Amino acid sequence: MIWKYFSYFLVGFIGFAIGRVGHILGGQVAWIPHHWIFGLILLSAGLVCLLFKRGRNIGYYLIFFGAGVFISDFRDFTLGRVWELDDVTILKFWGVD
Repeated sequence: MIWKYFSYFLVGFIGFAIGRVGHILGGQVAWIPHHWIFGLILLSAGLVCLLFKRGRNIGYYLIFFGAGVFISDFRDFTLGRVWELDDVTILKFWGVD
């Protein structure tokens, strides 16, 4: 039982890490939207899986992975940024940009 919850936490952390790397490497590309949008899409897909009772474990993994990606770009979400470029001057892993 504890391993299941640990795996959810691990998937969420991997989503956060991928979101941070995407922010640093892909934040300077103008035609790619901010990754909080992809996080919301994954969260929505996970909720759909849970609501229609198809692939419960996949639904939970999509929710936690999407939440990790979404949290890693939460400041751009609160500012309403969709297509703007990120000004990455200080490369930091721990933080919300």
